[in-house]
Amino acid sequence: MVKHIRKAAVIGSGVMGSGIAAHLANIGIPVLLLDMVPRELTKEEEKKGRTLHDPDVRNRLTQTAVKRLFKQKPAPLTSKKNISYITTGNMEDDFEKIKEADWIIEVVVENLDVKKQVFAKVDQYRKPGSIVSSNTSGISVKQMAEGRSVDFKKHFLGTHFFNPARYLKLLEIIPIDETDPEVLCFMKGFGEDVLGKGVVEAKDTPNFIANRIGTYGLLVTVQEMLKGGYTIGEVDSITGPLIGRPKSATFRTLDVVGLDTFSHVAKNVYDQVEGEEKKVFRLPEFVEKMLENGWIGSKAKQGFYKKEGKDIFELDPMTMTYGERKKLKTPGLEAAKQLKGNGARMKALIYSDDKAGNLLWKTTAPTLVYSAALTGQIADTVVAVDKAMKWGFGWSQGPFEMWDSIGVKESVQKLEADGWQVADWVKEMLKKGHKSFYLRENGRTFFYDIQSGEYRALEENKKNIYLSSIKETKGVIKKNSGASLIDLGDDVALLEFHSKSNAIGLDIIQMLKYAIDEVDANYKGLVIGNQGKNFCVGANLAMMLMEAQDDNFMEIDMIIRQFQQTMLKVKYSSKPVVAAPFGMTLGGGTEVCLPAARVQASSEAYMGLVEVGVGLIPGGGGNKELYLNHLKGFPEGMSVDLQQAANQTFEKIAMAKTSTSAHEARELNILTVQDQISMNQDHLLYDAKSHVLTLHENGYRPPVKQKVPVTGETGYAALLLGAEAFKLSGAISDHDMTIAKKLAFVIAGGRVSFGAEVSEEYLLDLEREAFLSLVGEPKSQARMQHMLVKGKPLRN
Repeated sequence: MVKHIRKAAVIGSGVMGSGIAAHLANIGIPVLLLDMVPRELTKEEEKKGRTLHDPDVRNRLTQTAVKRLFKQKPAPLTSKKNISYITTGNMEDDFEKIKEADWIIEVVVENLDVKKQVFAKVDQYRKPGSIVSSNTSGISVKQMAEGRSVDFKKHFLGTHFFNPARYLKLLEIIPIDETDPEVLCFMKGFGEDVLGKGVVEAKDTPNFIANRIGTYGLLVTVQEMLKGGYTIGEVDSITGPLIGRPKSATFRTLDVVGLDTFSHVAKNVYDQVEGEEKKVFRLPEFVEKMLENGWIGSKAKQGFYKKEGKDIFELDPMTMTYGERKKLKTPGLEAAKQLKGNGARMKALIYSDDKAGNLLWKTTAPTLVYSAALTGQIADTVVAVDKAMKWGFGWSQGPFEMWDSIGVKESVQKLEADGWQVADWVKEMLKKGHKSFYLRENGRTFFYDIQSGEYRALEENKKNIYLSSIKETKGVIKKNSGASLIDLGDDVALLEFHSKSNAIGLDIIQMLKYAIDEVDANYKGLVIGNQGKNFCVGANLAMMLMEAQDDNFMEIDMIIRQFQQTMLKVKYSSKPVVAAPFGMTLGGGTEVCLPAARVQASSEAYMGLVEVGVGLIPGGGGNKELYLNHLKGFPEGMSVDLQQAANQTFEKIAMAKTSTSAHEARELNILTVQDQISMNQDHLLYDAKSHVLTLHENGYRPPVKQKVPVTGETGYAALLLGAEAFKLSGAISDHDMTIAKKLAFVIAGGRVSFGAEVSEEYLLDLEREAFLSLVGEPKSQARMQHMLVKGKPLRN
């Protein structure tokens, strides 16, 4: 079998096939993308005099799919440059090229006969030992492999990606009896370590794990809505973030997925099961009517919801007309909102005897019972079921974790009182005196194993570091309200932000200063990272606004000065500091990363200096560091163009450019070529720690302080000229121009001559003065207020 996947082939260039090809390209794996040869010319091709024999016609499907990658939202590519890894072709002229591929992925129409025809051809052309997989969402993997060679079957399995392939974490791997255990092991490791996925092994059953339980739960909710007389909006108001589900809740999720896709997945189970289960998977009559009408969701601009201008209306299933969106309001619901944690809110709602509680119980109860009944059939463990639902459907808790939250014993009594048949193994677990599916002991997690009837330790990938477990067993070195210093082991420390939204305030600045000194004395290096929702959304804006409105500018000056000095400590630390950003890494979050010795970024890191959006400029040294990155970014042997570096820095900050991936952050010069990217965010802290140790072992030395060449007054004039052009065109406001002037002055280095060399401290002084003058501007304060209240920029 193959030891490395150096090349891949994807057969089928629809949304899913092209998405998988894009994800492989993001990793840097060359991909051959194949599809059928068109049987007819388009009108445009006819006008151009093309024939069915022309290569661009024969490759039309794949070439169109590749072009579509640039337009799709969310973007399948982490960088537009990655398109160079994808080669297009067709299944008649280019099929033999699959012999070069180490992994061949089939993503054609969900039809068993068609898939078998494709695999017969793959078996003919593939090289021995190459891995072959199907991205089916529910067709029997075993049946697909019937009639294939022994070597084919040894290297064959299901690899079910969820759409969109770049963003959804779940990868279900489905082996057949003949699959070589080494192939299965390799693909699990490859899925986690290279593809960055959360891998779950599933059994070859209809719709596997996530789609089986997720579709069941969605249909139960639709049916309960009809029985209980709830509206679509009322259901969505309690089945979203309140209970740890995505914002799209139930019906918005169905609109996003597409009712056509959802009905196909539901029918796949409906056709293969019997009895009561079959009844659940029968689509309600009004849903069938929606399908007939073409009201399939977002892609048809009409589904369970319909948007007209800025207004969103919900469908009335009884009249099939759209009306005002409604929300459910009950005493139990309001009480639950005050509680912290999804589990606590869920428990409070489940046991509240009102309209919201009744709906939640009647949709949760069958899902729990169904999950327990299927465990053992669709997956070996409760862990696999829980992970599949969290990674595939965005649940914060899987069914068994949710069951633990609401209390297993109490809920089983309630289930049985309502006439539900609870799985025997669950009742057996309770008889043994076990009260939950999971246990935590000495920083380790144990789960109830249905085969042995005992608890087993949860085996995790060694690259998965959980800060909560480390703190539970080792405690912390030091902490305050905003941050904690933690011993990661191997003489590496980690500074964790845990303020609200991980916003930077004086508490985080003080802990970071302490961390640098502590690491300098006792550790090999420092990681700056956390496991919150986002790495850092910027500075504590509310605190800054409050101080400005109280005319407390000395306090603001002190905070900004300390922030700048601390960033210099990070930069010139004698021990390597590696920042580990992920998710939103904005404003001050990016400023923390820029002076670090290295950055180990999650692939999904959205980085940028966005302070202009709140009427300010970066105040923690971000202007200087981004400018320095641009100076370092010129190719070796090419003379440095100071004005070009200043122009590019000015443009990125003035336009608040934000990367949509770590790869884009590198293109924006926020990250350098020396910084590294982790595809699997679960491995981010492990990778960052490894980066620290590598730097230490290679004899890390901090950078030597040097003067910074700037463009001075000449460059300042050039920057202003560009800003004035924007102003005259109406693209920016008067206040935008005020900010632009301050920013240009800082980047140009003030009133010095072109090419003058100035100290970093001098540039920081300019930056701080500009920041303080802007924070006192009423229009900047209005922008700050608007951002805090509305969560979006104000253009004034």
